[in-house]
Amino acid sequence: MTTILLARHGQASFGQENYDQLSELGGIQAQLLGQHYATTQRRIDAIFTGSLVRQRDSAQHFWERYQSSITSEHSNGALASVIDVNEPNSYTLPEFDEFNHKDVFIKSDSAFNSRAAIAAEIAKSDVPDTRLAELFDQAMQRWHSGDNDQDYVESWPQFSQRAQQALEQVRTKVASLNLDQDSTVLVFTSGGVIAAIAAQLLKQGSQIAYQLNKSLVNTGVTSITLKDQNARLLSLNEYSHLFSDGKRFVTWR
Repeated sequence: MTTILLARHGQASFGQENYDQLSELGGIQAQLLGQHYATTQRRIDAIFTGSLVRQRDSAQHFWERYQSSITSEHSNGALASVIDVNEPNSYTLPEFDEFNHKDVFIKSDSAFNSRAAIAAEIAKSDVPDTRLAELFDQAMQRWHSGDNDQDYVESWPQFSQRAQQALEQVRTKVASLNLDQDSTVLVFTSGGVIAAIAAQLLKQGSQIAYQLNKSLVNTGVTSITLKDQNARLLSLNEYSHLFSDGKRFVTWR
């Protein structure tokens, strides 16, 4: 039985010009996950990521800490084959990329046809960050509703289907790597992908997927078991690694 660990990337740069980059805290969160798995001697047999910068950088932060912290008895040649950070094509699976949040946001209101228009709307609020979150929630509700699928570069049904294909691609990759029967594979992806896969395994629709997405913390891990042709959700959004030295490193965006 293979275990697939779907980890959301570390905190990115919500509200900034370039969202697709880890914040300083985002890097720390990924390192904490690496430290946690090393300390508990959680064996990782392979690592994959989506193609987005925040996903790939999370994997690298994780791997650097995991590799340097794993106990000496497990520090052998086998670790080198888990991920080659110098060869992105060997571990990057674009199917695990997040949905196009810019497209979803812009299509939510005809007035939001530019970044300047969005910024002007947010500037009207006494609490800009809260207003931005409200507008994004409205945009997500519209995208998930299914009433405007034709408007989007990738509609929710199309995205959900891609997420299922991503899980199948991991299954195929695991088979090609000839890993042990009880192998563990870690995938750094994004909240939308994890929520879509979890909702499908729970036989739920888009609204449940959205609620799941909103609950997923940065570097939270969702576990799935694969046996024969069956996939089962084992755990959702586990993030105990984010409590360290009496500090709390939990974020949602």
